[in-house]
Amino acid sequence: MGSLSPVHWMIVFVVLVLLFGAKRLPDTAKAVGQSLRILKRETGKLGDEDDAPATRARTAPVSADAEERLRALEEENARLRAAADTARRDEPEAR
Repeated sequence: MGSLSPVHWMIVFVVLVLLFGAKRLPDTAKAVGQSLRILKRETGKLGDEDDAPATRARTAPVSADAEERLRALEEENARLRAAADTARRDEPEAR
């Protein structure tokens, strides 16, 4: 009585298709799968948080060259975001 028979699974599948529609069902399944992967990854990190301060203490300091590259990438990112925002504002709304 604890497991579902193939007939029960078919009924569940038909109900899902009726509720969500055949087009939205794959997207819904994909979203659920992504959510489960994120949940699994985050719960796996819970056990690692206790070890995190020890690992941070062992990492090497960031070099000046790496900081300069990071700053340049952040500036480029800001420029690209500004350009994208401008393009979105100039784009006519599709209705």
